[in-house]
Amino acid sequence: MSPERTPAGGLDRPLDTLLRGARVLDPETGVDEVLHVGVIGDRIAYVGRDRPPAHEVVDVVGLTLAPGFIDLHSHAQTINGMRLQALDGVTTSLELEAGQLPVARHYARAERDGRAINFGYSASWALARLVALDGMTLPAPAEDERLPNFLETWGAGNTPESRWKSVCSDDETARVLEILEGEVAEGAIGIGVLLGYAADSNRGEYFRLAQLAQRLGVPVFTHARGMSYEEPTNMLTGILEIVAAAAGTGASMHICHLNSTSLRQADEICDAVESAQHLGNPITTEAYPYGAGSTIISAEWLAPERLSGLQLTPQSIYYVPGAERIASVERLREVRELDPSGACVVDLIDPDNAQDLSRLLRVALLPGGAIASDAIPLGGPVDGDALETHWPIPEGAFAHPRSMGTFARTLRWLVRELGVLSLSDAVRRSSLIPAQILEPAVPAMRRKGRIQVGADADIIVFDAATVTDNATYVRSSPSTGFAHVLVNGEFVVRDGSLIVSARPGRAIRSGDH
Repeated sequence: MSPERTPAGGLDRPLDTLLRGARVLDPETGVDEVLHVGVIGDRIAYVGRDRPPAHEVVDVVGLTLAPGFIDLHSHAQTINGMRLQALDGVTTSLELEAGQLPVARHYARAERDGRAINFGYSASWALARLVALDGMTLPAPAEDERLPNFLETWGAGNTPESRWKSVCSDDETARVLEILEGEVAEGAIGIGVLLGYAADSNRGEYFRLAQLAQRLGVPVFTHARGMSYEEPTNMLTGILEIVAAAAGTGASMHICHLNSTSLRQADEICDAVESAQHLGNPITTEAYPYGAGSTIISAEWLAPERLSGLQLTPQSIYYVPGAERIASVERLREVRELDPSGACVVDLIDPDNAQDLSRLLRVALLPGGAIASDAIPLGGPVDGDALETHWPIPEGAFAHPRSMGTFARTLRWLVRELGVLSLSDAVRRSSLIPAQILEPAVPAMRRKGRIQVGADADIIVFDAATVTDNATYVRSSPSTGFAHVLVNGEFVVRDGSLIVSARPGRAIRSGDH
């Protein structure tokens, strides 16, 4: 929508807030000019050059105004996890790769406790398998109890006697699919599938799952199988499984963190994905701009006997709870047994190496790809409640830097320093593209990722010349440079500072209009 089509005289009441004089970027229409943007309630009500009456005018001259970023892949669904993401320009944070179960309970708890930004979940295939194959009972905690995050619940199921990673019977597959269909009916945004953590699970089951998703009209978000460079089950074959499911069923198949499931096979994998997309297959991707990944220490692909398949050693792994670099195979086995859900950071490729950097950029710049963080909850030597709610974050709290710096790093590193993305393209990959990926299943996403009259007032205002990530692999610090962040019309970040009491985030569910 051009700014001329939203005249100030068309308003029937004063604006609640007028953001005056920013460089406005609307990635859908291509608008890129100095304008004023006004908000009434939870919607954008004015975009133009006039100065309509407003209860509050905020001077944002010299700054950039854009749609709030939409993170399709965040496990950091805690109060503090979302506060840190708000300071990174995120206004909607979704747990779609791993998902949750049962989603109704998680939606209800998040709505009761409140969140700074919008939230939502897919249906968790991993947890459905734990229920169907291992008889795991997901607890229904009392109102005052802390709800475990996905990593804790799933980590607890990673025991030697567990069957959830293995081949299952037709009846068990039917039970898994029944659980997932019920979760979608409860509002789950598609189905999240951790194939990379269950490499020996049924290929046929995954195909049937894609058929289910196509019938239900929701996407599948997959961590690809085959975390290895070695044949016959390397990363290329893992990605081709997703491509085949899209081609064979017509389901919308989303490849999670393509960077960390392609690594040094990125060129072959990107060729395959682009060719499949050009042929009309419904495949979408995401990436984050880091060379190290993060997971739980008991992840199947971190088993000592599997490290060589990824050209890793125990020293490639930083164990977060112990603040230690794993020194030996013996220590790795010990930690995997004692703390299966303990978070770790894994050095996968080296961005200072020219070839590795080229591969990382190939994935990050894949046409139509989204930026997504794969954020993880804070860990550290303090109790869970303090980690999840106390602000400022407690001393010693730590998470992979992508958990609080992905989007600022994109703007700093990929836009300003390397110049491989324009500012408008970085904004598009962080806002409009994620919204468009979800729109067929969640029509309400048509109001997000845009700066247009009638769009949701999820708005960020930042200094494009100075915005930066501050988190490192040893220190967790929020991003800076986001002057204002509004969620559903309410300030969550004002003048660069978090408003601790602000919790205007709303649930995003499949079928929402």
